Amino acid sequence: MSGWQDMVKGNPVDWLLEPDIQNPAVRYLALRDLQDSPADSPEFIQAKADAFSTGSVATILSRMRPEGFWVKPGGGYGPKFTGSVWSLVTLAQMGADISHPGVRLAAEYMLGHTIAPAGWFSYNGTNPGLLHCHAGYLAAAMLDLGMTGDPKVMNAVEWQARLITGEDIAEVGDESPIRYYRYTPGPGFVCSANTGMPCAWGVVKAMGALSRVNCLQRSRTIHEAIETGRQFLFGTNLKICDFPTRDKSKDYRAWFKLGFPMLYSSDILEVLEVLTRLGDGADSRLQAIWQLVLDKQDAEGRWLMESAHDGKKWVTIEEKGQPGKWVTLRALRALKAAFPS
Repeated sequence: MSGWQDMVKGNPVDWLLEPDIQNPAVRYLALRDLQDSPADSPEFIQAKADAFSTGSVATILSRMRPEGFWVKPGGGYGPKFTGSVWSLVTLAQMGADISHPGVRLAAEYMLGHTIAPAGWFSYNGTNPGLLHCHAGYLAAAMLDLGMTGDPKVMNAVEWQARLITGEDIAEVGDESPIRYYRYTPGPGFVCSANTGMPCAWGVVKAMGALSRVNCLQRSRTIHEAIETGRQFLFGTNLKICDFPTRDKSKDYRAWFKLGFPMLYSSDILEVLEVLTRLGDGADSRLQAIWQLVLDKQDAEGRWLMESAHDGKKWVTIEEKGQPGKWVTLRALRALKAAFPS
């Protein structure tokens, strides 16, 4: 395949760079990730300031309680889509970071309520509350927010890798607290919610977190866990996403509906994003999958918002069924990383 710009119709980057009252963070991230704007340029500095002070990011931050949580104290898994976990993960995907005092406060609050005694991320702060999807997207958010220097974050990522490989983890029912529990009952990506089969959502989210760890900082266990996830994804027919599911379905259509933000569920573009981050974006085995994504763009090189939790979040980010700047940004960013000019 050729360079990314040759694969895109029209010039959607100009569209992403337009001023947008509702989603000013798109302009900021397009400058950063598509235009490679210098971080000290006046244009970039202003775009980042606008992204934090207006639009969706500012609205979500305005709903945060002074203590650093949303809606109610605790682990933040509930209420769904407006609780602390969902709010913070959305902010991270919108480019927020801990340079903003409110974002730092929220990130530190989350660390204080979602790290289990064993050290891994948990939806309720207890050892049994480990779910690969939740631990993965929360760890990815923490890393994107700029929490890479926090030892608790890096330790939680290491624990997730060990839970994938099985290294030094006791079986379910063992007396050791460092064991598998009900929701994650064994190595790999098995999940009781998927009747003990590997959960593809968990794979993508866990790989999303592990892939964000700098190559030079990846432990042997992280490398082994990444290889386990890579084998799972490449061992699947991604054209139909025939992942194991509890209803034995061989065609899970939700994988082909692109959306934003990416929370517990996933889509085929996120699979490509993860594999690209791992250095596999241009692998010939992914050519047909890239083509599926490319075929979704309109004549102007824009992608539709096909999946959105309308009316459930603090803000309606973009209208479902219409060209979406966030989905378009996701697609262009992945293409640029996989097929640089």
